[in-house]
Amino acid sequence: MSEFETRPKKLAQRLAPVLAQLQRQAVVETVTHRQQQKRADVIENLVQRQQSAALSRELKKLNNADIAHLLNMLPADKRRTVWQQLDNHNAGDVLVELNDTIAEDLIEITEPARLGIILGTLDIDELTEIADLLPAPLLNQAVSSLEANERNWVERTLSYPQGTVGDNMSKDSLTLNERHTINQAIELVRSTPELPPQTDKLFVLGKHRQLVGVVPLIDLIRHPGETLIEDCMDKDVVTFAPHDDAEDAGQAFERYDLISAPVVDERHRLVGRLTVESIMDYLREVAENQALAKEGLRAGTDLFGPILEGARERWPWLMINLCTAFIASRFISIFEDTIQQLVALAALMPIVASVGGNTGNQTAALVIRGLAMEQIQRGNLSYIYRKELIISLLNGVIWGALLGLFAWMLYSNLLLGAVMMAAVTLNLLLAALIGITVPFLLDRLNKDPAMGSSVVLTFATDSMGFFLFLGLATLILV
Repeated sequence: MSEFETRPKKLAQRLAPVLAQLQRQAVVETVTHRQQQKRADVIENLVQRQQSAALSRELKKLNNADIAHLLNMLPADKRRTVWQQLDNHNAGDVLVELNDTIAEDLIEITEPARLGIILGTLDIDELTEIADLLPAPLLNQAVSSLEANERNWVERTLSYPQGTVGDNMSKDSLTLNERHTINQAIELVRSTPELPPQTDKLFVLGKHRQLVGVVPLIDLIRHPGETLIEDCMDKDVVTFAPHDDAEDAGQAFERYDLISAPVVDERHRLVGRLTVESIMDYLREVAENQALAKEGLRAGTDLFGPILEGARERWPWLMINLCTAFIASRFISIFEDTIQQLVALAALMPIVASVGGNTGNQTAALVIRGLAMEQIQRGNLSYIYRKELIISLLNGVIWGALLGLFAWMLYSNLLLGAVMMAAVTLNLLLAALIGITVPFLLDRLNKDPAMGSSVVLTFATDSMGFFLFLGLATLILV
């Protein structure tokens, strides 16, 4: 068994003692409440201290990433119990790792004095990462306590829109002058207390902090010590601007196999650094948002949050589903007489709708991916339509014929089989058409292409599938 396969089991083993301690704490508190009142107050106070100490010991055995995972999987009451046991420094590191909804909830219940101390333990990159979750007065207080250069950097970073490179870049990077030597560059690396994460290259600056090149770390041991940096640096550098789209940057990281890259302003001055970790975190969040938006949900939804809140979040899309289902039922009611005369139609209708829905979702998934990677533009959209419609026609003829043959054999009605084949083929063509058009139109309107697309597809393939099947049956069979 590989390390990747055993990792979830190892994580579960690390978290098990904490979960067991939380369970024991809940049981003991329930028992003490049943004691006589005077005695119960004393016992409960002692028990709470003992259980809190035991829980604190177990939490100290975990790293901050595991504690964040633990908080993400706990109900609200136990989550808050664990949060109160964390020391302020660990609490800051954990807060950055949390689901945004859960982090916001913990920020809300934390006393302002303690929250101020927790924010003081964060570096400026971590502070900007959770800035949109913090109350404005508290954020202003945290920013104002920074040194002038750090404060300016945070304020500038917060001014960039979400989804841009500037919103995802970090300040930490190793820089040197083009007139430095290899020996001086090595000494710079050695004297740095802690290398910034994903440091694979040094950024070379000229006058006025303008980026003139980069030097990969590996090159520091491949050249003589007295070699000037300007003689061995790489001048062909992939750079990004703060207002560049982060998804485009992610594609560039994949295309050029980047680990880190400089971010420069309009004058080519170095303003920050983009790392593969930060860009992959952003792309993962985008993917989660798209996957859940397709079903009408938010990526930040707390799986263990309040029941009423979870129900309320789903009401809008449930209402839309009810409306579309009602419309679909009206299509069926138009052909009630036809169904009464040929009962087999009622048994075959769901097949037509189901096959169409599956094809539509497959097409939509490919189009959404193509839009995200900017592979689909107006110039090649006609080809996408043509290709997907031909694929749907081919699949409709093949699988429609198979379903038609099945219907003919089952009900001994050749015309019924022909109607089945025609309805399946036409519904697959419609599903492909909707699967391309809906995401593309949403993208043109600057909306998430995945948002509610499955709801629209289900409505279209169900309603039109019923209409096509029953309409053809009325024309041909009745």
